[in-house]
Amino acid sequence: MYINDINLSPFVVSEPSESYKSGETVNRWVEVLVDCPGSTGLFTYRLPAQLEIKPGDILSVPFGAQQLGAIAIRLLAQPNIDLPPEKIREVEDIVSVGFFPSAYWELLNRVAAYYYTPLIQVIRVALPPGLLGRSQRRIRLVGGRGAGEQGSRGAGGSGYLLASADPLAFLTPTARQVWELLQGQPARDYSFVYLQQKVKSAYRGIRELLRFGLVESYLEPPRLTRPKLQKAVTLTGTIDDDLTTRQREILEVLRRRGGELWQNELLQICNASSSILKTLAQKGYIVIEEREVLRTEQGPTLAGDGAKALTTAQASALETIQTLDEFAEVLLHGVTGSGKTEVYLQAIAPLLNQGKSALVLVPEIGLTPQLTDRFRARFGNKVSVYHSALSDGERYDTWRQMLTGEPQVVIGTRSAVFAPLPNLGLIILDEEHDSSFKQDSPIPTYHARTVAQWRAELENCPLVLGSATPSLETWVSMRSQGSRGAGEQGSRGAGGEFVTPNSSLLTPNSSLLTPHSSRAKRPATANSTHYLSLPERINSRPLPPVEIVDMRQELQQGNRSIFSRSLQTALQELQERKQQGILFIHRRGHSTFVSCRSCGYVLECPHCDVSLAYHHTEEKAPELLRCHYCNYARSHPKFCPDCSSPYLKFFGSGTQRVTQELARQFPELRLIRFDSDTTRNKGSHRTLLTQFANGEADLLVGTQMLTKGLDLPQVTLVGVVAADGLLNLSDYRASERAFQTLTQVAGRAGRGEDPGRVIVQTYTTEHQVIAAVRSHDYQSFSQAELEQRQALNYPPYGRLILLRLSSLDPIQVQNTAQVIATALSTEEEFEILGPAPASILRVANRYRWQILIKFAPDALPQLPDWEEVRSLCPSSVSLTIDVDPINIM
Repeated sequence: MYINDINLSPFVVSEPSESYKSGETVNRWVEVLVDCPGSTGLFTYRLPAQLEIKPGDILSVPFGAQQLGAIAIRLLAQPNIDLPPEKIREVEDIVSVGFFPSAYWELLNRVAAYYYTPLIQVIRVALPPGLLGRSQRRIRLVGGRGAGEQGSRGAGGSGYLLASADPLAFLTPTARQVWELLQGQPARDYSFVYLQQKVKSAYRGIRELLRFGLVESYLEPPRLTRPKLQKAVTLTGTIDDDLTTRQREILEVLRRRGGELWQNELLQICNASSSILKTLAQKGYIVIEEREVLRTEQGPTLAGDGAKALTTAQASALETIQTLDEFAEVLLHGVTGSGKTEVYLQAIAPLLNQGKSALVLVPEIGLTPQLTDRFRARFGNKVSVYHSALSDGERYDTWRQMLTGEPQVVIGTRSAVFAPLPNLGLIILDEEHDSSFKQDSPIPTYHARTVAQWRAELENCPLVLGSATPSLETWVSMRSQGSRGAGEQGSRGAGGEFVTPNSSLLTPNSSLLTPHSSRAKRPATANSTHYLSLPERINSRPLPPVEIVDMRQELQQGNRSIFSRSLQTALQELQERKQQGILFIHRRGHSTFVSCRSCGYVLECPHCDVSLAYHHTEEKAPELLRCHYCNYARSHPKFCPDCSSPYLKFFGSGTQRVTQELARQFPELRLIRFDSDTTRNKGSHRTLLTQFANGEADLLVGTQMLTKGLDLPQVTLVGVVAADGLLNLSDYRASERAFQTLTQVAGRAGRGEDPGRVIVQTYTTEHQVIAAVRSHDYQSFSQAELEQRQALNYPPYGRLILLRLSSLDPIQVQNTAQVIATALSTEEEFEILGPAPASILRVANRYRWQILIKFAPDALPQLPDWEEVRSLCPSSVSLTIDVDPINIM
């Protein structure tokens, strides 16, 4: 169901005052939005007498043979459908009391419309996992036995299976594939959806297996997240003479502990059983009752921290932010180490005193522990975190704590933009340029920056975008709207005006899409945008000098190491001076690919069109090859699978390879690897960074995660092993990303008392990005890059919509892409690029094609009817509509 086709658009949730008063009538009905793919419009249900339901409540309802989650939209005195009332089914239960205020509901509608996504799918993203439960169809082997043992169980026509020496011989290839998948799983059980993803036309094979009685189909009920309850023991009476010595001891322990303890804690302290507590409860000395336990992320105990003295630029920026009491966009453009976080902290403090809350978004979970610690040191238990690495229970409880309306600070990643804070006073996007704020899949393919702009407007509060390397969209948007603010003179041309190739052009984010699919630009109000500059580091510390090393010359002069002589010398000096460093590598793993030196054969993933990367787990462990797309893994072969040659060689360098080479060349250098391989476990980000901050290692070796706002004052050296991996990507954003990444990682050096140093190794020293990074020159880079973007009509001077198609059938997805492109080509208001295969055609056995729609931002074309476009896709082809895509590879 797409918003464009809803008759009742936009939905408006009734106010609680309009809820049904019990006793006025016997029959009550409610219209709900059901969480079911393909369902359209609203569905009517009867309200059970025992349930008091209000609009906005999250419900569990029967739908066909399933139990589904649903949102109560409005209550009815009489049903609006022709069905006899007795045939209307009842609501099963209330999962959560509604929380949809009008501004929040409008935000969800706007996201659904702009990103061409069913409204219920947006609601699913906004809510914590487990609130909208859904039963699912599952398939399992009958009795968990093999086919030979079950062949006689099927009804009608299964006798020949039993008689056959090989019962699977009579199955079709599809049925055999499904059976083998189930047989290979320990529980012999998979969801119907998973089997469909893994096996082409799986439903036919499942139908065949069901007919022969080899498998059974069943409906798994929804798994709903509920509050966690735990038994508590409370002392109620004085200790009398009718107690045994043992009972007295337990009551005395309870009295000394304040008269209240969790039951399991009391039993552990007293080494007692629960039966003795039941006896005490029967005698009336204690009360045992279930109470809710809040599941929240627990950080370390921190010493309190007060506000720091501000530089002139910081104070000026803070003053501007604090004068804003309505919607405004602020770009806080501060060089690395200029103290943006302190400005955030001091801007939030008075809001909490006024009873308001603040929302702080960060691009990576790895950033969250360090930032959370700084905020908790300042604001104590008023700080909560909200991101996907929390357990479902932790996210659920944190979400419910937000609904209380207490003044608080929520720090989270992309999805936290939907945090239901009732009295929002400020939204901050730290490192706003980061591509992690954009969701590629699943739908909605929203950008947290765009949604944050809408939310700040609807909540009428300021939005602060902070970065040392702002995205070009934000940069142009600020200049085109004639922003003014503290420190702006440093970014202006002669005469005090911003220099821009075409200041009349608006960015993609300056236009909004209403629920009726007509995108209306938000008018720029007076002083609605502010540019605030922090051009210097704290305490006037200099930005670290950047040394560019030409690896071509290193090779000519006989150095075949992955480390240049300059970087080798710097690494040797680290330990001597008791300093620390960071080494940035573009890739994780050991080697990019493994190739045969005899025939050139490259070992590839059987499910994806990519080479397998070599991962070395530990000494004497099996050598492992892994796919970074579908996680397929296999052991490293001793001989080439193509020509049987034993001469297999590793090519390229990942974090594992670099750490091994470091251990060989610098055995006394203590290392910590910081990438997605080493930070998979909960709390591992905090653990590794704490170890490094405590001086337990000399060098932090990692990937992109190192570039995202880490504040490590003791780091004096930053080395970039191979910058070329960032520069040579087939993406129009490659230069912008490379400049941002290299500038950000360079900014980790020299934040403390000792001066910093940056060494960048590259084979293309003449590249414009390398020149701009060397001089920390955002201005010259953005000017040159924007001229190229404007010439090609790419964002921010053009708009893009990317259609991604995928299927298990390579011919069908290609033909579908061609059909859709042909249908779209009748429009003259936009340009069609493609269809073309994705840069990696096959991932997880799915073949991928894409179509790019390009158009001007200031004259929005009549966009296609997406339901008609989707109708061109057969059921076996998946279509994703990505509005304003960041990743087009």
